[in-house]
Amino acid sequence: MRPSTFKKSVLATNIAILLGSAISISAVAADAAATSAAPENIEKIEVRGMRASMKASVNDKRFSDAVVDAVTAEDIGKFPDGDVGESLARIPGVAVNRQFGQGQQVSIRGASNQLTRTLLNGHTVASTGWFDQQAIDRSFNYSLLPPELVGGILVNKSSQADIAEGGIGGTVTVKTRKPLDLEANSVFLSAKGDYGTVSEAIDPQTSGLYSWKNEDEKFGFLLAGALDNTQYQRNGIETLLGWGEIVPTTFQQDRERSAVNAAFQYRPTDALEFGLNVMSLQLDADNANTSIFLFPTQQGENKCLKKNEAGVCTLVEHSGKGGFAWAQTWARKASMSSDTVDLDFAYQAEDYKLEGRIGKTKAEGGTDLTSNYGQSIGKPGDFAGIYDATGDVIKIDIANNSFDASDFNGKLETAGWALKKQPNTDEEAFATFDITVPVEFGVITSIKSGLSYADHEVTQTTEKAIVANVMAKNASEYYSGTISSGAGFTLPKPIFDNMIRDAYAAIDGFTLDKSGYGTLQEKNLALYTMATFAGEGVRGNFGLRYISTDIESDYYALSNKGVYADDLSTDKASYNDVLPSMNIAFDLASDVILRASAAQVISRPNYADLFATTKLPGFNDGTPGNEKAVTGNVGLLPFKASQADLGIEWYFSSEGLFAATYFIKDVSSFISTKEKLNQQIGIEDPNLIKEGVSSCGVGVYDCWTVSENFNATGGSIDGIELQLQDAFDNGLGYSVNYTFADASSPAENYADRVGVFSDSSKHTVNLVGYYEMDDFSVRAAYNWRSEYMMRELPGFYGNREHQAYGTVDLSANYNVTDYLSVTFEVVNLFEEDSIQKGVAPLDAEGVINEFKANYPVWSFEGEARYQLGMALRF
Repeated sequence: MRPSTFKKSVLATNIAILLGSAISISAVAADAAATSAAPENIEKIEVRGMRASMKASVNDKRFSDAVVDAVTAEDIGKFPDGDVGESLARIPGVAVNRQFGQGQQVSIRGASNQLTRTLLNGHTVASTGWFDQQAIDRSFNYSLLPPELVGGILVNKSSQADIAEGGIGGTVTVKTRKPLDLEANSVFLSAKGDYGTVSEAIDPQTSGLYSWKNEDEKFGFLLAGALDNTQYQRNGIETLLGWGEIVPTTFQQDRERSAVNAAFQYRPTDALEFGLNVMSLQLDADNANTSIFLFPTQQGENKCLKKNEAGVCTLVEHSGKGGFAWAQTWARKASMSSDTVDLDFAYQAEDYKLEGRIGKTKAEGGTDLTSNYGQSIGKPGDFAGIYDATGDVIKIDIANNSFDASDFNGKLETAGWALKKQPNTDEEAFATFDITVPVEFGVITSIKSGLSYADHEVTQTTEKAIVANVMAKNASEYYSGTISSGAGFTLPKPIFDNMIRDAYAAIDGFTLDKSGYGTLQEKNLALYTMATFAGEGVRGNFGLRYISTDIESDYYALSNKGVYADDLSTDKASYNDVLPSMNIAFDLASDVILRASAAQVISRPNYADLFATTKLPGFNDGTPGNEKAVTGNVGLLPFKASQADLGIEWYFSSEGLFAATYFIKDVSSFISTKEKLNQQIGIEDPNLIKEGVSSCGVGVYDCWTVSENFNATGGSIDGIELQLQDAFDNGLGYSVNYTFADASSPAENYADRVGVFSDSSKHTVNLVGYYEMDDFSVRAAYNWRSEYMMRELPGFYGNREHQAYGTVDLSANYNVTDYLSVTFEVVNLFEEDSIQKGVAPLDAEGVINEFKANYPVWSFEGEARYQLGMALRF
């Protein structure tokens, strides 16, 4: 068994004393506890408008035993934001990572988004990614989930024994709607047009819901669905890892998202209920990434006018003589899907309550085909001018920044080395059973015990194409017209279908790439007991959760001579732990609550870190100097932390709330990556052979960056949350919150030597104001977070710091009739850019110089999105 010593800070110790005193005092009030209201008997709210939605969220927080916040949909299809991730960003302590134009992942209270556990109606949702440059992890991609299917979201920031483990930052529970909670024959239909200022395309979005129940409300069913097609475009500037060139780039994606949810409820008696929920989520995400590679310091006559402290040239004047550029497009067929079936039941006997859930969730996704087309482009004189990387964003002022198909210097063909597919699968069978028994043990009012079991399997696969028939064609076969790009460039516009067609035509089957194959089977068992207590002016719970994990990974072993074995090997590991938790709420007055909590929590390692496979992501990829050897470790132990909260809440009106919370997390174990440059592993890379030189020396083509994951120690997160909201009789209302999170860790735990936890912003601010009348409402929301570290080593994008980021969003609704409404929304009104810089110190080993000394490694232009729609409800 792993050690489970509770490293108590001064705050945690004081809270423990406080809790002990509270229980002692409450023992005197046992009679009062017997007559106190159960948590289920809270105020029931008919949610119809924005103000009522805020009231429902306030009540979820007020009557909870634990530290929670909530987002409640104000009527069917009227989720506060058009994106589930964006709505979560309005909650104090929650910050959203917005990649590819959407709120995909959330981090809570300074912990990485990898440490957020997401549950759908209380269970895991299988999820895979569509992008071959992103690692397989445990986070849920919220872009899969249309908000029309969601009835509410609960964010648990403190832990309790009956909540599934896995969220050091917190646990997000997404709740779908149930038919017996809605009026019979409820109907919702909507249609929207979505316009992006970068893509300049109008995209359709549709959704609908129908819910029915019989007259005696014993049986009901609900069917909901959503379908949208978005033409997304992201323009930016990248610096390629290892080469140092400057790359204006355009990412285009055709997103087709569909979601279907069917729910059934059967209540044969008042004591017994069954539920069946079926959900299918699908995202087709074909994409093309077109770039022009500029070599201001590596080709032709140039003069370096300024260098940064890392020795990287940040201001270059190029004469144009000997200038050279390379244009290329990565064309990818990509998709991901997630299907879930779960059956739940609840039986309320006279002296106990029995609940359970069984189900299965499966996801498939990844890249169905990857292809690359490239050729030199332009004339030498085109690239004469100034390349300025002295600021936050690279500026390029050269003779020519506009190119089309006629500017290619030769014919194009699909690159055989790039042809591959990378399908992934993620699957889990799960079961949970709980029993709650009312008791009269002093202030203890009930004992809840249960178990859960999950059998989880993940498979990653890479298959290389057997290339048989590659034909070179004129550029006009693959490009037509132009597209806008980063740094004010105009690039040839790819003909995606033609590229994919000829890529398939060149393939005569696939062969398994053993370096890209791996499986994981993880079996998780949890047993818990939790006591709920209540007395005069005090309530809460305390308990223990025991967890046990067995894990194994199949892989093809790599010998020290660089040869993969023919047969699979298997590595195994296991661990177990006991996690205590306690939550308590004191009613200091009828409208003032003092809360305290303490717990030990874990988050399991990402799947990508556990695969025992040795992967070679830079092998023969056309990029000399990008050679990497990445080995996972099935024996990695989970992230672990001891945490505590102390907060006060003042409910000064039915919608009014002021809350202040101090939180601390003492992180005793977490997972990080270390990299060693210029290592020999027994494999020579053809790219280095072609180049004739490597960073290891002339004639040394076995030259790799070796990346390994390890369990690091040390680190803490502490901070405060402040929250204020209210509504007025004149229709005005507001919500304001601020979070300070100091998430520090020893710098030696990271390759970049920046002693801050990943995805952690020190400051997060949310401002929401709204005005609501009977038939009209309007809302403005501002969300801002300070800089934070993004870490994707050993992946392509590396470790870098995302600069402070803030967006303004607007939404308005007008009820034309009792049944018909018109909606208008704007996301990122002022088109905030995503700016990312290399901030590693000069002595950071394993980090190339472009990622040091504040070099502007990535920047992407912000896009505003406008939506106009109609909704029908009856």
